[in-house]
Amino acid sequence: MTPELKKGSRVDVAHHSLSPGDYGRDHRNGEWYCRTPNGHLGNLSAHEVTEHEDGTITVWPSILVTERDTENLRDVELWHGYLERGVWRSV
Repeated sequence: MTPELKKGSRVDVAHHSLSPGDYGRDHRNGEWYCRTPNGHLGNLSAHEVTEHEDGTITVWPSILVTERDTENLRDVELWHGYLERGVWRSV
């Protein structure tokens, strides 16, 4: 099966206003945030973010967004994949 690819957009606004596929740096605290293609917010502070000359970014390692299932005491995967030169790729 071929992974899903989606071109993202870099925006320079607060993380709460990111649309699906957007990524940007919060100028208040300097941290990078993203909104995954399926709409979940991700904080990239635990990742290496490389800025490219065209304004896109590459994030390493992969981005994993989870939510805690308090009833079953486990994390549920909401989105997992990569952001490479501004292109999202799910795994």
